[in-house]
Amino acid sequence: MREVVGRRKMDEVLFGSRQQIADEVRVAMQAMLDRYNTGLLISAVAIQNAQPPDQVQAAFDDASKAVQDKERQINEGQAYANDIVPRARGNAARLIQEADGYRVKVVETAEGDASRFRQVLAEYAKAPAVTRERMYLDTMQQIFSSTNKLLVDTHNSSQLLYLPLEHLMQQGAASEAAPHAPAAASAPPPPSVGATESTTPAEHGRDTSRSREREGR
Repeated sequence: MREVVGRRKMDEVLFGSRQQIADEVRVAMQAMLDRYNTGLLISAVAIQNAQPPDQVQAAFDDASKAVQDKERQINEGQAYANDIVPRARGNAARLIQEADGYRVKVVETAEGDASRFRQVLAEYAKAPAVTRERMYLDTMQQIFSSTNKLLVDTHNSSQLLYLPLEHLMQQGAASEAAPHAPAAASAPPPPSVGATESTTPAEHGRDTSRSREREGR
């Protein structure tokens, strides 16, 4: 047993195949007994326990713990890799698909803009004035559709008349949505087209002088 164990490393003896060591010991012992003509036959050798010497027990425990920690960290790293690698591959595939979709969208948008520009260019070559006026109206429609609109009348004397279209449209939409609903308390309605604002005496004097100038003319 000492001969076979002495030819092996400690890890092989403590954690390796003990059955292989027992078989080698049985063969060696049987050969020795045969040389001495003892007539004995060894049927089996069993290794019941294998422990390091007491002098190195503490160091062996530390080494064994380090081996276990190594195996645990390897398993944790492998589990983390199995979790993060498929996720990263999925994210990469998603980003690639989004990039392809964005590329197709940009290319198609550019092609559509170019085709629309060529069509407008052809119409502009036929009728420059009409096409220019239409482009101006379309542009102004886009601008005014997203801005507040206020009509101001400064031609009738000097009285300022204004018409807030947004408030009137909102009131009209509210009245159509709830025709039979009771009127709720709200802010004072905007002045009508024919309403006038109060003026100070100085403003009234300027208005009178302007009226006289217009009459003299």
